Amino acid sequence: MSAPARAFTVRHVQLLRALFAAAAALMITFSPDHSAVIGFSVFGGFAAASGFILILAAWVVASAGNRWPFILLAAIDLAAAIVSGIPTWRTDAAFFIVVIVWAATTGLVELIAGLRARRTDPGAKDAMTIGALGLVLAVVLLLIPADYALQYSVGPEALTLSGIILAVGMFGGYSAIVAVFLAIAGFSPRRTAPVKDAETADAASDSVDTGGAA
Repeated sequence: MSAPARAFTVRHVQLLRALFAAAAALMITFSPDHSAVIGFSVFGGFAAASGFILILAAWVVASAGNRWPFILLAAIDLAAAIVSGIPTWRTDAAFFIVVIVWAATTGLVELIAGLRARRTDPGAKDAMTIGALGLVLAVVLLLIPADYALQYSVGPEALTLSGIILAVGMFGGYSAIVAVFLAIAGFSPRRTAPVKDAETADAASDSVDTGGAA
């Protein structure tokens, strides 16, 4: 008798992560204020939601020997969410530091986890892609000067494009890309794990060697 299907799977983890990433992208896109305070509010909520999803995934989805990426990613997400909620730390420079460190560490963890599981887990490529996107976000934010300011005008109105506006916007763009990618991954048909194919091939080989005898 086959084991009953799990009610909560990797597919559901991907879709939940996509949902909160989409929410973060929409809030930043439609907010006229791209200050550090707003950026931290959206980022903190996104990181907290992601952390709780990953904690759930660690105990419900992952097997006993494969929980470390979920637990480590959840710890980083929740730590970033806590830091983001401290009012006195919600400065432009702090936003750059927190998001860069978060993007680099989570990206590296997810990329390494995907590389380690690429031969046995069909979802490893998805993890590698999300990890790479996190590292790209960290690099992009490193290239934006925190004190950048470009004066321009739209009609009679004088405006300033600052580094924090660019940084918050880049996080919103990252969230949108992650949301689309994870939604596609979540709705895509599941592939058969390569390890099962290897076991089938070994069984067939043994059958041929023994002449099909039991």
